[in-house]
Amino acid sequence: MNATNPKVDFYFGKDKKWQAETRKLRTIVLGCELTEELKWGVPCYALQDNNIVLIHTFKEYCALLFFKGALLKDAKGILVQQTKNTQAARQIRFTSVREIGQMESVMKAYIAEAIKVEKAGLKVDFKKTEEFAIPEEVQEKLDEQPALRTALDALTPGRQRGYLLYFSAAKQSKTRVARIEKCIPKILDGKGLDDE
Repeated sequence: MNATNPKVDFYFGKDKKWQAETRKLRTIVLGCELTEELKWGVPCYALQDNNIVLIHTFKEYCALLFFKGALLKDAKGILVQQTKNTQAARQIRFTSVREIGQMESVMKAYIAEAIKVEKAGLKVDFKKTEEFAIPEEVQEKLDEQPALRTALDALTPGRQRGYLLYFSAAKQSKTRVARIEKCIPKILDGKGLDDE
């Protein structure tokens, strides 16, 4: 079993609701030749600096997230795609220590498979930015303002996707238009959605 990382210890006392569950997950994952680190404020487990899994909690469940879960065979059909826009990561969700205990051997098998995927150098085939749907309202603005089209195209693919997902997430046309209008200055300045 690999050693715990003292920088991560606080996490397992933080969320009282899922404390026992996350501690059990930690014990299982540390028995799988992975190194414990703190990334994005949560316990992350890596193999030679390559992220394999992390533990995180939500209101309704705690989860073990596989960074390249989309590449796993998922023989038991237990991996969950967190949102429709999540491309690579997949979760196994839990609501009790008992459930985690019952799934321990399955989790270890999935972690072993994830390690093999990483050692083999397999990569997730991500959807290209141009494959994302452009909402009609965005297309209209791009057609009206060639400078906006040029500025959007000049952004990194990740920043372009961030804007397209943000605009597309709005259910109503007027909300999409408002979001676009609000973001035009940032796009023209070459900034991403979350850039200051």
